[in-house]
Amino acid sequence: MNHTHTLPAQTPALGFNSDNIAGAAPEVMQALMACMAGQASPYGNDDLTARVERKLGDIFERDVAVLLVPTGTAANSLCLAAMAPPWGNIYCHPDSHINNDECGAPEFFSGGAKLVKVDGPAAKIDVDQLRALARAKVGDVHSTQPACVSITQATEVGSAYTVAEIAAIAEVCKASSMKLHMDGSRFANALVTLGCSPAELTWKAGVDALSLGATKNGVPAAEAIVLFDTSLKTEMAYRRKRAGHLFSKMRFLSAQIDAYLTDDLWLRNAGQANAMARRMNDGFAQIDGVEVFGTPEANILFCRFSDTLIAGLRKEGFGFYGDRWGPGVVRFVTSFQTTANDVDHLLASMKRIAA
Repeated sequence: MNHTHTLPAQTPALGFNSDNIAGAAPEVMQALMACMAGQASPYGNDDLTARVERKLGDIFERDVAVLLVPTGTAANSLCLAAMAPPWGNIYCHPDSHINNDECGAPEFFSGGAKLVKVDGPAAKIDVDQLRALARAKVGDVHSTQPACVSITQATEVGSAYTVAEIAAIAEVCKASSMKLHMDGSRFANALVTLGCSPAELTWKAGVDALSLGATKNGVPAAEAIVLFDTSLKTEMAYRRKRAGHLFSKMRFLSAQIDAYLTDDLWLRNAGQANAMARRMNDGFAQIDGVEVFGTPEANILFCRFSDTLIAGLRKEGFGFYGDRWGPGVVRFVTSFQTTANDVDHLLASMKRIAA
């Protein structure tokens, strides 16, 4: 007699606040478990850490210097501190993470460098504004001086800098002897959307240093600083230690990044998150009382909802951010763990509430 077993349907996830609320990829956790036993040289002098640097060199098609840290804030702030003296200007968009969400860490790590905001549509730095600001008061001892530019890829509103846009910013940097940093907390999401190579989206376009994000895309606690300007490596190494971010058991950070990069897991995870954002976007367009802002280029959607829809969704337990960007403006973020079932459940609830 044959017995069939039907697995219970998975309860749809209700959280769309952030990709940070997602768990970790099984492949990453298995890699962590695998390096629990045995011994390894400390402070990054182990074979696994060396393998990660080689992998990143292969991915970016050149020699790179790699420093692993546990958080994106550490990655960004250490990079910027190495690029900007205390009297330097760090040019960034007003909506950037370093400007709004890092508690002054770039200024703290750099010993007082100044964040100078450069506006532009879709949370991207306007090149003409940047050029004008980079020329202002150069050589004036009474003023802070141009040092570096930091761009966010993908941006905080889910848009993506094209290769041409990055190259244009890099030209301004070169003309003003500035470094170019990329906050790539969602770099994989942008890369999947743009369809170019990691090299084309970074150093070939003029990027000097990348904070390669992993925590938002399936890793529990590891980020990679990838230096294309390897002359920064020595200073960065001392800064990492002085800041308390040099792990003695570095292999546990390396194991996470190694698994993240193996068999294109990082790209597959980002592709899933992006696909679910597009599915959500298509569904939102069919619902009364929803205005979608732009087309998602990563895994973030900004919309305007009616008060009835917002209240109804919150009552049913759905999580999303609002009240920060204006009346009725809400943000939804998908992750590598978001499924079609999760999105369809949200859309069905919205249609019911809107009716």
